[in-house]
Amino acid sequence: MEDTPKLIPLDYSNASQEILEILLGDSSEPGIFDEVAKANLNRPEILRLILENPETPDEVRKFVEERLNLPAQASLSMVKAEKIKEAKEARATSLTTKIQSLSISARIQLALKGGREIRGILARDSNKEVMLSVLENGKVTDSEIEMIARNRQVIEEALRRISRNKEWMKKYAIVLAIVTNPKTPPGIAVTHVIDLKTKDLVVLEKNKNICEAVRSATKRLLAVRKPK
Repeated sequence: MEDTPKLIPLDYSNASQEILEILLGDSSEPGIFDEVAKANLNRPEILRLILENPETPDEVRKFVEERLNLPAQASLSMVKAEKIKEAKEARATSLTTKIQSLSISARIQLALKGGREIRGILARDSNKEVMLSVLENGKVTDSEIEMIARNRQVIEEALRRISRNKEWMKKYAIVLAIVTNPKTPPGIAVTHVIDLKTKDLVVLEKNKNICEAVRSATKRLLAVRKPK
Protein backbone atom coordinates (compact mmCIF):
# COMPACT_ATOMS: atom_id res chain seq x y z
CA MET A 1 0.00 0.00 0.00
CA GLU A 2 1.34 3.46 -0.92
CA ASP A 3 2.00 5.93 1.88
CA THR A 4 -0.28 8.96 1.89
CA PRO A 5 1.74 11.88 0.49
CA LYS A 6 2.09 14.97 2.66
CA LEU A 7 0.11 17.88 1.24
CA ILE A 8 2.53 20.71 0.44
CA PRO A 9 1.20 24.06 -0.85
CA LEU A 10 2.31 24.72 -4.42
CA ASP A 11 4.76 27.63 -4.69
CA TYR A 12 4.80 28.85 -8.29
CA SER A 13 8.28 30.32 -7.84
CA ASN A 14 9.76 26.92 -6.99
CA ALA A 15 7.46 24.63 -8.98
CA SER A 16 9.02 22.53 -11.69
CA GLN A 17 8.70 23.61 -15.31
CA GLU A 18 6.77 20.40 -15.93
CA ILE A 19 4.04 21.27 -13.41
CA LEU A 20 3.85 24.91 -14.52
CA GLU A 21 3.49 23.85 -18.14
CA ILE A 22 0.51 21.69 -17.17
CA LEU A 23 -1.09 24.51 -15.16
CA LEU A 24 -0.65 26.89 -18.08
CA GLY A 25 -2.16 24.30 -20.40
CA ASP A 26 -5.55 24.67 -18.70
CA SER A 27 -7.14 27.67 -20.44
CA SER A 28 -10.16 27.60 -18.11
CA GLU A 29 -8.16 29.60 -15.54
CA PRO A 30 -6.73 32.65 -17.40
CA GLY A 31 -5.61 34.23 -14.14
CA ILE A 32 -2.94 31.56 -13.75
CA PHE A 33 -0.79 33.22 -16.44
CA ASP A 34 -0.42 36.44 -14.47
CA GLU A 35 0.26 34.60 -11.20
CA VAL A 36 2.94 32.36 -12.70
CA ALA A 37 4.60 35.24 -14.57
CA LYS A 38 4.91 37.46 -11.50
CA ALA A 39 6.21 34.58 -9.38
CA ASN A 40 8.92 33.72 -11.91
CA LEU A 41 10.44 37.04 -12.90
CA ASN A 42 13.94 35.60 -12.56
CA ARG A 43 13.25 32.37 -14.47
CA PRO A 44 13.46 33.25 -18.18
CA GLU A 45 12.68 29.68 -19.21
CA ILE A 46 9.30 29.96 -17.49
CA LEU A 47 8.63 33.41 -18.97
CA ARG A 48 9.33 32.04 -22.43
CA LEU A 49 7.00 29.15 -21.69
CA ILE A 50 4.28 31.73 -21.08
CA LEU A 51 5.04 33.50 -24.34
CA GLU A 52 4.84 30.26 -26.30
CA ASN A 53 1.36 29.46 -24.97
CA PRO A 54 -1.36 30.50 -27.46
CA GLU A 55 -3.80 31.16 -24.60
CA THR A 56 -1.64 33.76 -22.81
CA PRO A 57 -3.68 36.97 -22.35
CA ASP A 58 -2.35 40.00 -24.27
CA GLU A 59 -1.61 42.01 -21.12
CA VAL A 60 0.44 39.18 -19.64
CA ARG A 61 2.25 38.67 -22.94
CA LYS A 62 3.19 42.35 -22.98
CA PHE A 63 4.37 42.18 -19.36
CA VAL A 64 6.61 39.19 -20.12
CA GLU A 65 7.99 40.79 -23.29
CA GLU A 66 9.00 43.84 -21.29
CA ARG A 67 10.60 41.67 -18.62
CA LEU A 68 12.66 39.82 -21.24
CA ASN A 69 13.42 43.06 -23.11
CA LEU A 70 11.87 41.69 -26.30
CA PRO A 71 10.51 43.82 -29.16
CA ALA A 72 6.73 44.10 -29.01
CA GLN A 73 6.23 41.71 -31.93
CA ALA A 74 9.00 39.23 -31.15
CA SER A 75 6.84 36.73 -29.29
CA LEU A 76 4.21 36.64 -32.02
CA SER A 77 6.55 34.62 -34.21
CA MET A 78 6.56 31.94 -31.53
CA VAL A 79 2.81 31.49 -31.77
CA LYS A 80 1.72 31.98 -35.35
CA ALA A 81 -2.01 32.40 -35.90
CA GLU A 82 -2.31 29.38 -38.17
CA LYS A 83 -0.86 27.13 -35.48
CA ILE A 84 -3.12 28.23 -32.64
CA LYS A 85 -6.00 25.93 -33.57
CA GLU A 86 -3.63 22.98 -33.90
CA ALA A 87 -2.11 23.78 -30.51
CA LYS A 88 -5.53 23.91 -28.86
CA GLU A 89 -6.57 20.56 -30.27
CA ALA A 90 -3.36 18.86 -29.19
CA ARG A 91 -3.47 20.38 -25.71
CA ALA A 92 -6.35 18.28 -24.36
CA THR A 93 -4.66 15.00 -25.21
CA SER A 94 -1.19 16.08 -24.13
CA LEU A 95 -2.50 17.52 -20.87
CA THR A 96 -3.94 14.17 -19.79
CA THR A 97 -0.76 12.35 -20.82
CA LYS A 98 1.48 14.78 -18.97
CA ILE A 99 -0.63 14.62 -15.81
CA GLN A 100 -0.71 10.84 -15.78
CA SER A 101 3.08 10.72 -15.98
CA LEU A 102 3.52 12.76 -12.79
CA SER A 103 4.15 11.40 -9.29
CA ILE A 104 1.30 11.15 -6.79
CA SER A 105 2.55 14.17 -4.82
CA ALA A 106 2.76 16.27 -8.00
CA ARG A 107 -0.76 15.24 -9.03
CA ILE A 108 -2.02 16.20 -5.57
CA GLN A 109 -0.46 19.65 -5.98
CA LEU A 110 -2.20 20.03 -9.31
CA ALA A 111 -5.50 18.83 -7.85
CA LEU A 112 -5.27 21.53 -5.19
CA LYS A 113 -4.31 24.37 -7.54
CA GLY A 114 -5.31 23.37 -11.07
CA GLY A 115 -8.03 24.85 -13.24
CA ARG A 116 -11.28 23.25 -14.32
CA GLU A 117 -9.78 21.10 -17.08
CA ILE A 118 -7.09 19.76 -14.76
CA ARG A 119 -9.63 19.14 -12.00
CA GLY A 120 -11.81 17.22 -14.44
CA ILE A 121 -8.92 14.89 -15.26
CA LEU A 122 -7.82 14.39 -11.66
CA ALA A 123 -11.37 13.86 -10.38
CA ARG A 124 -11.13 10.52 -12.18
CA ASP A 125 -7.63 9.72 -10.94
CA SER A 126 -7.07 6.15 -9.78
CA ASN A 127 -5.28 7.33 -6.63
CA LYS A 128 -7.66 8.06 -3.75
CA GLU A 129 -5.70 10.97 -2.27
CA VAL A 130 -5.33 12.68 -5.64
CA MET A 131 -9.04 12.39 -6.36
CA LEU A 132 -10.03 13.66 -2.90
CA SER A 133 -7.65 16.62 -3.23
CA VAL A 134 -9.82 17.94 -6.06
CA LEU A 135 -12.55 18.52 -3.47
CA GLU A 136 -10.11 20.73 -1.53
CA ASN A 137 -9.44 23.00 -4.52
CA GLY A 138 -10.78 26.44 -3.63
CA LYS A 139 -11.95 27.02 -7.22
CA VAL A 140 -14.02 23.84 -7.58
CA THR A 141 -17.56 24.71 -8.69
CA ASP A 142 -20.96 23.37 -7.69
CA SER A 143 -21.41 21.88 -11.17
CA GLU A 144 -18.15 19.96 -10.79
CA ILE A 145 -19.22 18.66 -7.38
CA GLU A 146 -22.53 17.55 -8.89
CA MET A 147 -20.70 15.65 -11.63
CA ILE A 148 -18.48 13.92 -9.07
CA ALA A 149 -21.52 13.05 -6.92
CA ARG A 150 -23.28 11.54 -9.95
CA ASN A 151 -20.29 9.42 -10.97
CA ARG A 152 -21.09 5.75 -10.35
CA GLN A 153 -17.36 4.96 -10.24
CA VAL A 154 -16.47 7.56 -7.59
CA ILE A 155 -15.01 6.35 -4.31
CA GLU A 156 -17.30 6.25 -1.29
CA GLU A 157 -15.12 8.64 0.73
CA ALA A 158 -15.69 11.38 -1.86
CA LEU A 159 -19.45 11.04 -1.46
CA ARG A 160 -19.06 11.17 2.32
CA ARG A 161 -17.03 14.38 2.12
CA ILE A 162 -19.47 16.03 -0.24
CA SER A 163 -22.39 15.13 2.04
CA ARG A 164 -20.59 16.74 5.00
CA ASN A 165 -20.16 20.06 3.22
CA LYS A 166 -23.11 22.23 4.23
CA GLU A 167 -22.64 24.72 1.38
CA TRP A 168 -22.62 22.05 -1.30
CA MET A 169 -25.60 20.29 0.24
CA LYS A 170 -27.64 23.48 -0.06
CA LYS A 171 -27.71 22.84 -3.81
CA TYR A 172 -30.62 20.63 -4.80
CA ALA A 173 -28.84 19.08 -7.78
CA ILE A 174 -26.03 17.89 -5.52
CA VAL A 175 -28.44 16.47 -2.93
CA LEU A 176 -30.28 14.60 -5.69
CA ALA A 177 -26.99 13.26 -7.04
CA ILE A 178 -25.93 12.04 -3.59
CA VAL A 179 -29.24 10.28 -2.88
CA THR A 180 -29.49 8.63 -6.30
CA ASN A 181 -25.90 7.40 -6.50
CA PRO A 182 -25.82 3.66 -5.61
CA LYS A 183 -22.31 4.16 -4.18
CA THR A 184 -23.58 6.54 -1.48
CA PRO A 185 -23.69 4.83 1.96
CA PRO A 186 -27.38 4.06 2.77
CA GLY A 187 -27.20 5.95 6.06
CA ILE A 188 -26.30 9.15 4.21
CA ALA A 189 -28.73 8.69 1.34
CA VAL A 190 -31.70 7.95 3.61
CA THR A 191 -30.99 11.10 5.62
CA HIS A 192 -31.47 13.27 2.55
CA VAL A 193 -34.46 11.52 1.00
CA ILE A 194 -36.72 13.98 2.81
CA ASP A 195 -35.06 16.86 0.93
CA LEU A 196 -36.16 15.59 -2.48
CA LYS A 197 -39.08 16.86 -4.51
CA THR A 198 -42.04 14.53 -4.92
CA LYS A 199 -41.47 14.10 -8.66
CA ASP A 200 -37.94 12.87 -7.96
CA LEU A 201 -39.14 10.58 -5.18
CA VAL A 202 -41.53 8.88 -7.62
CA VAL A 203 -38.61 8.13 -9.94
CA LEU A 204 -36.36 7.07 -7.07
CA GLU A 205 -38.88 4.57 -5.72
CA LYS A 206 -38.78 2.71 -9.04
CA ASN A 207 -34.99 2.78 -9.34
CA LYS A 208 -33.85 -0.80 -8.72
CA ASN A 209 -30.20 0.25 -8.66
CA ILE A 210 -30.82 1.98 -5.34
CA CYS A 211 -30.54 -0.02 -2.13
CA GLU A 212 -33.73 -1.25 -0.44
CA ALA A 213 -33.29 1.01 2.59
CA VAL A 214 -33.41 4.13 0.43
CA ARG A 215 -36.35 2.86 -1.63
CA SER A 216 -38.28 1.99 1.53
CA ALA A 217 -37.67 5.44 2.98
CA THR A 218 -38.81 6.93 -0.30
CA LYS A 219 -42.00 4.87 -0.31
CA ARG A 220 -42.85 5.92 3.26
CA LEU A 221 -42.29 9.58 2.46
CA LEU A 222 -44.46 9.39 -0.64
CA ALA A 223 -47.25 7.88 1.43
CA VAL A 224 -47.09 10.89 3.76
CA ARG A 225 -47.07 13.42 0.95
CA LYS A 226 -50.61 12.81 -0.14
CA PRO A 227 -51.93 15.10 -2.87
CA LYS A 228 -54.06 17.89 -1.50
